[in-house]
Amino acid sequence: MSVLCIGEALIDMICTDKGSTLSAGENFLKKPGGAPTNVAAAIAALGGEVFLSAKVGNDPFGKQLQEVMNSFGVNTQHLHLDDHHFTTFAFVSLMLDGERDFVFNRGADAHLSMEDIKAIDLEQQQIIHFGSATAFLDGKLKEAYYHLLKEAKASGKLISFDPNYRHLLFADKQESFIQQSMIFLQQADFAKLSDEEAMLITRTPTLAKATERLLEICPGVFAITLGKEGTLLGMKGKTWNISSIPIKPTDTTGAGDAFVGAVLYQLDQLQVKDLVQLSLDEWTKIILNANKAGARTCEYMGAMEAFRHLSSAIFTN
Repeated sequence: MSVLCIGEALIDMICTDKGSTLSAGENFLKKPGGAPTNVAAAIAALGGEVFLSAKVGNDPFGKQLQEVMNSFGVNTQHLHLDDHHFTTFAFVSLMLDGERDFVFNRGADAHLSMEDIKAIDLEQQQIIHFGSATAFLDGKLKEAYYHLLKEAKASGKLISFDPNYRHLLFADKQESFIQQSMIFLQQADFAKLSDEEAMLITRTPTLAKATERLLEICPGVFAITLGKEGTLLGMKGKTWNISSIPIKPTDTTGAGDAFVGAVLYQLDQLQVKDLVQLSLDEWTKIILNANKAGARTCEYMGAMEAFRHLSSAIFTN
């Protein structure tokens, strides 16, 4: 069996002029990205079988994304090259005060349609991962996203969800983001959130309160990543904290996507149908291995470069 990741594939244009605004910056580093694209690359790097469903422009940037995914071993038969829309870009500059100067130039990713995903054979898939930050914005991708959720649930597939909140995209659409995240959390067999996302979506002021609410909302298993504090695992009305891996980080980009990819890779290998029936010992091993994958990613500059150093050999058997 395999995993299918759906959502945005894009190019990150990262300003390398420290502290410069985008208007003042002159030097940019071009990096393939998009959260579900990163997850797919991580799964493939670990040795898993994975498909990516996304849309990019039929331009040099879209072709680069396709080539990079192929180089990892991701199946790109559902990665569509669009003749009418350019590849999506995210321009980012990190300011000296820690704030980000951000411009999102949305193109082809918004146009992945229900027609495009009709060719997906769900019989080939065990897990469908919904991890696109842009899928809750209005457009064809949103329609395709919800349609695939409905089809996947009807087919008995495992549903994975990562809300991937981006304040710069949803600052004026926060309520919509919260409501849509709740829909997916209530359908997910596995959900991964950050502590900030957990409190935002549950409208609670503390992680403890957010965890209580998530135990009520989520029928499956959820993991809240806490950086150096480890990962909080929740299921069956209880929570556990699983330790992180001590490292000296070089770049944390893609660490969360590596974590998700590692969880999904292991679940696909186990061929389980009901995640809450896995024992605490089994889940502890899965999360510890995912923490290792996230930590390994932080040791290298750039998500895709880091994923090339991933291997299931780092896992505890």
